[in-house]
Amino acid sequence: MRGLFYSLSLLLILFNTTVSNSKVTSTEEYARNAWGNLETAEVTTRKVNENLFLLYGLGGNIAVSTGNDGVLIVDSQIPIIFPKIMKAINKLSDDKIIYTINTHWHWDHSDGNLVLDSDVTKIISHSNARKNMQKGGLINMGTTILNQEPYPKNALPVITHENGMSLYFNDEKIDLLHFGPAHTTGDTVIYFTNQNAIHLGDVFFSNSYPFIDVDNGGSLTGMINYLEKIVLVIDKDTIVMPGHGEISSISDIKETIEMLKTVKNRILISIKNNQSLEQIISSNITKDFDKKYNTLLLRDTFIDRAYASLK
Repeated sequence: MRGLFYSLSLLLILFNTTVSNSKVTSTEEYARNAWGNLETAEVTTRKVNENLFLLYGLGGNIAVSTGNDGVLIVDSQIPIIFPKIMKAINKLSDDKIIYTINTHWHWDHSDGNLVLDSDVTKIISHSNARKNMQKGGLINMGTTILNQEPYPKNALPVITHENGMSLYFNDEKIDLLHFGPAHTTGDTVIYFTNQNAIHLGDVFFSNSYPFIDVDNGGSLTGMINYLEKIVLVIDKDTIVMPGHGEISSISDIKETIEMLKTVKNRILISIKNNQSLEQIISSNITKDFDKKYNTLLLRDTFIDRAYASLK
C-alpha cells in the first residue's frame, strides 16, 4: 500500500531529523524532506466495514463514512493531496462532505481543513484542539521542532466538545470520546457504534512507538490512561483504526499498554537512580520491545518525550 508507505515515511523523517541549534522547521519543508515530489503521492482505500472506509495518503489515516446523510470524514491530511483524497471519496459516494472530525490539531491530520468547503462542511474537534489550531505553535519532537501556522477562521472547527459528544449520521450513532490529556490535550477518538469500529488518532500507532506532544500538554501517563479507558469501551471484535499504521484490534492496544507501562516504570527507576536522558537512551531500556515497536526508528524520540513527561 503505497499510501501507507508515504504516511510511515513522513513519521520517519519527522522524528529522526537532527536539526542543529534546534532549528524550527515548517510543515512544508518536513513534508518535502519526507516525500520529495508531493504531487506524485497516491491515495489508497481500504474497506473497513459496510459503509466505512480507511484512506491512506500523506499523513494520518482518514476514515470515511458514507450513507443517506452524506459523507463524514475523520481527519483531513494536508492540502496538496486533498484533490486525490476527494477523488477517492467520490468513488465511494457522490455526496458532499458534511462533517469533518479532527482527532487532534497536528498538521498531518488537520491541515486539509484549509481546503474544505466551509459553506458545506462543518468541522468538529475537542475544544483544546481548536485552540491549538487557532493560535498555532511549536511541536517539539526532541531532536527537532516543527512550527505549525495558525489556521484561518474557515479552517477552524465550528463545533467543539469538552468531554465527548454524539452524532447521529448515516443511520449510526457516532460517539466522540475524550479521556483527558494523552498524545495532546485535545485528543478525540471516534467510535462508529453500528460498525463496531473506532478511529484512535495518534493516541495509538499500530506498528510503532508513539510520539507524545509533551510541550503541548501530552504525557506518557496520559497515553496509558487514555488507552485503558478505550479498552473498556470496545471489545474483541472491534475494528481499530490507528492514526498511523494498519488496522488493528483490542489485543494490539492491550499489548501497547503493557509496553508503555513497562517503559514508564523503567524510566522512573532510571530517574530515581539519577541517570541522565542520554544515559537512558543509550541503555537497553526498550530492548525487548524494539523488534515490534521500533519499525519507524522512533525509539529515541519516544524515550526523550516520555522522559520529559516524567521528569
